[in-house]
Amino acid sequence: MHENGGRIDRRQFVKGAAMAAFGVPALGSRAARGQATSSAPSERITVGFIGVGKIANDYHLETLLGFEDVQAVAVCDVDTTRRLHAKQLIEEAYATERRDYKGIADYNDFRDLVARRDIDAVVIATPEHWHAIPLIEACKAGKHVYCEKPLTLTIAEARLCIEAARKHNRVVQTGSQQRSNVFGQFRQACELVRSGRLGKIRRLTVGVGEPSKWCDLPAEQPEPGLDWDLWLGYAPERPYNSILSPRGVHKHFPGWRSYREYGGGGMTDMGAHHFDIAQWALDMDRSGPVKIVPPDDPKAESGVKFFYASGIEMEHVRKRSGCVFFGEKGTLHIDRDKLESDPPEIVSEPLGADEVHLYESPGHHRDWIDCIRSGKRPVCDVEVGARSATVCHLGNLAYWYRRTLRWDPHKWEFVNDPEANTRRDRPRRDPWQLPKV
Repeated sequence: MHENGGRIDRRQFVKGAAMAAFGVPALGSRAARGQATSSAPSERITVGFIGVGKIANDYHLETLLGFEDVQAVAVCDVDTTRRLHAKQLIEEAYATERRDYKGIADYNDFRDLVARRDIDAVVIATPEHWHAIPLIEACKAGKHVYCEKPLTLTIAEARLCIEAARKHNRVVQTGSQQRSNVFGQFRQACELVRSGRLGKIRRLTVGVGEPSKWCDLPAEQPEPGLDWDLWLGYAPERPYNSILSPRGVHKHFPGWRSYREYGGGGMTDMGAHHFDIAQWALDMDRSGPVKIVPPDDPKAESGVKFFYASGIEMEHVRKRSGCVFFGEKGTLHIDRDKLESDPPEIVSEPLGADEVHLYESPGHHRDWIDCIRSGKRPVCDVEVGARSATVCHLGNLAYWYRRTLRWDPHKWEFVNDPEANTRRDRPRRDPWQLPKV
């Protein structure tokens, strides 16, 4: 393994990827260099999938396999059963539609997939603790990235993801798809708030689940064909449990989200959606809160409070889902099944030409592919995802350590608080130290 402070070798990262250090390799298709959309093989954007569990099968594969200008070429998963299942799904989908199709490669280790010079872009749909390292290494190897939300498990990872995407000029879409027109009412709600329909915003609530806890699951018999050590990655060594990595092909969202070693609980799971909308509505996509205060009673309905430099107070609540904005002229509640206001005219009156109109995405995956072609930043760019994930991490840190935190969103550090600054990341098992960008 490399001894350079970011130890991720795999035989010098399969040699080929190391060539990216001398310049980003040319993309494999003309389409990825910004030319016109076409279904011709030479024009397609080639994509590899890292992590092919439920969300990949039910959402990412299903969507991207329907794009004529995209070609899936490889899948990677540490679980052999899931990996081969995804490989079969793709091959069956293409078998009757693409006579030029030559089959799918499959890998156990993401480094083998990322090292391929003929792959333009990757979709990362792994557990939370396995988002940042593949994202950074993919950017370094010249790949564009779609990464599931929350973008990272730690604050340090969030900042590095931005640095990697910017340094290597990659298009990174965070999977917070509420910003796209799949749920168009979220964009509308943000436009209404930013247009001043509520007047000055005084406070808002964000309703999502609880922080995660340390893992206490018992040992089970290992799952055949699962590389459990690689699944754990930088997390502490522990025995296998099927709640963390379900056996075989499954139809539910695994429970790793509930445990601190691998996820941030409801705070980062749905929080990466709803805190993201709060950030968008408040025009905070390049910033964040400056003070975070835990409640006296950690189980009270009124939870952690976040304060922005403008004086706006944002409160985590447990019972009411979505975001509720309280302004001088009324209130607005936005969730996946509603957009309502008091008075009703705040929502019912159409936006005027001189009011705020935000980026209208054609769909989260389509937006990503279009931006790869154009070189523009997508609706949920890497910094957007990193900032929203950091809000969630700040909330979790306040809950876990029961103390007020003062945060400088521009310096990415806690103010006059060396102890808190040590918690921007966490101890890591070798060889999975944070990589250099």
